[in-house]
Amino acid sequence: DVVFAEDRARITRTDGHIISSLEIVISPEDDAEIRRLSLTNNGSGTCEIEITSYTELVLAPMPADIAHPAFSNLFIQTEFLPQAHSLIAHRRQRAASDPSIWAAHILAGSKNTEGLQYETARARFIGRGQTLRKPSSVMDGRPLTNTVGNVLDPIFSLRTRVHIEPGATEHLTFTTLIAPTREEIEELADKYHNLT
Repeated sequence: DVVFAEDRARITRTDGHIISSLEIVISPEDDAEIRRLSLTNNGSGTCEIEITSYTELVLAPMPADIAHPAFSNLFIQTEFLPQAHSLIAHRRQRAASDPSIWAAHILAGSKNTEGLQYETARARFIGRGQTLRKPSSVMDGRPLTNTVGNVLDPIFSLRTRVHIEPGATEHLTFTTLIAPTREEIEELADKYHNLT
């Protein structure tokens, strides 16, 4: 079931005893997209579910990315901020006139999550000979490699496991945002990691 409202979109589906609801909103105060995932266990036993996010990074004007995507990606550097459960990325400036661009991808969740993993290299996430429809990191059950730094094709991917008791609902929030400085991106990562 999909519902589009003026200020949000909500996607709800049922798989066996699990009802998932994904609500997508844009922050009215920051350059941020917030995706709140609610998982309800209507079964009689505890469920353990692995949740993985994925988004590709550009951080460049569209014409530059279309003209030379591989070259454009060489200027992006990624980093993990453990205190905020977030990945950040910065586009190194090629010229003094280029704008400074920072991005972050943050996971805020319930206390019933464990084993935070991350990945910023698209090739490692997808795997050799695989596609985004069936990436190795999801289909094979292998852990994410926790790779950051200068990667050839940058992505943001966070993964955690959530335990859901019978009749309970657990909430996870993934936020993706941008800011012009490292200080601002760290402040925003901390702010969105502490969402209630």
